Amino acid sequence: MRVIAGSARRLLLKTPEGMDTRPTTDRIKETLFNMLMPYLPGAVFVDLFSGSGGIGIEALSRGAAKAYFVESSQKAIACITDNIEHTHFTEKAVVLKQDVFAAIRGSIREAADVIFLDPPYNQEYDKRVLVLLRDANFVTEDTLIVVEAALETGFEYVQELGFTVEKEKRYKTNKHVFIRKYA
Repeated sequence: MRVIAGSARRLLLKTPEGMDTRPTTDRIKETLFNMLMPYLPGAVFVDLFSGSGGIGIEALSRGAAKAYFVESSQKAIACITDNIEHTHFTEKAVVLKQDVFAAIRGSIREAADVIFLDPPYNQEYDKRVLVLLRDANFVTEDTLIVVEAALETGFEYVQELGFTVEKEKRYKTNKHVFIRKYA
């Protein structure tokens, strides 16, 4: 895995050993970030279920001012920390070793421009996170929320939570769903 573009372009990133994380492939990451580019310069980026930190690091490499990395696995935290040091983004990164739900309830204190979450598939973590994000102080109607999910995951419920799906990008095995809070 590597950083695709920006100031840390071509730098290789570590991934945690084992099957607990699913690093986003370079092709999917490139497509995702082509869609996110207008939102990144100077942005506060939140990477929930961070894994290796590759998504948040890509955001920093492409101009985000700050990134929060939220992960509960000690192996993954060690990997994220190594990757942040390797890419020289220590000053722009906040690594939170805690449960995503706890982090949403109180560890992120500034308005987020982009929130990315790649939770374990088919376990309804996306819905549980969106329920908390609905009332989180750091989420505004300007915040773009991107959920990586299995193709079969439905998002019909988001309207009753006060969100709207702006678009959906489907790949062979998964999809990205772009969501915003109602104004």
